[in-house]
Amino acid sequence: MKNKDNGKRRPCFYCLEDAKTKGLFWFIPISSKVNKYEKIYNNKIEKQSKNKKNPVVDTIVFGQLNNEKRVFLIQNMFPIISKYIDETYCRKNEPVRISYELQKEIQSKVNKVFKLVRKGNKSLVFPDIIKIKDIMIYELKK
Repeated sequence: MKNKDNGKRRPCFYCLEDAKTKGLFWFIPISSKVNKYEKIYNNKIEKQSKNKKNPVVDTIVFGQLNNEKRVFLIQNMFPIISKYIDETYCRKNEPVRISYELQKEIQSKVNKVFKLVRKGNKSLVFPDIIKIKDIMIYELKK
């Protein structure tokens, strides 16, 4: 992703390894623009409320990172391999981690969204994650 912060070490992603393909990772962008995404989230809930009893948004997750509220953008997730990973985000020389509960929520929603995309609902995410995954797996095998 493009760095919109004039040379600072950004953007920042949450990373998890693919359950089936060793060496393939899923990056979920993390944003500090909580107000922006709260509005988007609330609009999605409002639209769904008109059609469903239990509206749900699986593409945007709110959580704590370094004791600050952040947004994990599953809608922008993409697969990647280690040669494209620059560095681990550290604080006081320790990798930054998120809570176990938040990890489980993100993992569950990533799995759900990916299954839906594979079934043809490609509008849930912006990148073509199926195509990118195939390219990354091809690079892994080289």
